[in-house]
Amino acid sequence: MSKEPKYRQVEESIRQMIQLGTLKVGDQIPTEEELCEKFGFSRMTVNKALSNLSASGYIERVPGRGSFVRRHHVDKSLSAGTSFTEDMAAIGLKAGSKLLSYEVVPATAYPKAQEALELSDDDLIHHFVRLRTGDDIPVAISDTYISAAVIPAISVECLNGSFYEYVRSLGISTGLCRMSISAVIPTPEQQNLLCAKDIALLAVRHVTCTDIDGERVPYEYITTYYNGDSYSYDYTI
Repeated sequence: MSKEPKYRQVEESIRQMIQLGTLKVGDQIPTEEELCEKFGFSRMTVNKALSNLSASGYIERVPGRGSFVRRHHVDKSLSAGTSFTEDMAAIGLKAGSKLLSYEVVPATAYPKAQEALELSDDDLIHHFVRLRTGDDIPVAISDTYISAAVIPAISVECLNGSFYEYVRSLGISTGLCRMSISAVIPTPEQQNLLCAKDIALLAVRHVTCTDIDGERVPYEYITTYYNGDSYSYDYTI
């Protein structure tokens, strides 16, 4: 028999269903009556579990309709310059990464990245794609290109964590060079990874620079795809 309080057992069960994708964003969770019957607990216990899940942002309780899985929302300032890890921490979530692919290829393999990073045809780039999560829930997909002229070798292990922390550990300073934002229709693969059916994605592209001998040198070109209903950017003139 579990030593956890009864309401915690209900709370953890629903949280796991959300994290594993059994319950997706927008799905209605079982009613209080159904949960009482499933766990054999009182309505007061179930209600406390749902209240905690609502307070932590996992579900939204709609009077007269029920409770639904909600998506955490990040309001980000264009001038903030915060990392994904910092964005997640700001809304009380633990950031995570899952490496989907990694390769080292000639810069000519990706002309847009080559141009953005100002590389010659003889240069190499690191290219990796990661699924970014908050409390194990998919939040974004990042498609990253790194100049091997600036960072010759990358520890693949670091790509399952914060890449910026890894860059800082190398003693490399960073600064945003330029950014662009657009709305895009998700591919079937992106829909599957982000559970983003019928939702446009926010594609945020930016080039990050470092300082080498007094000159700003671009070393990172990245496009991050966010669910359009979970991220917004503010710009104050």
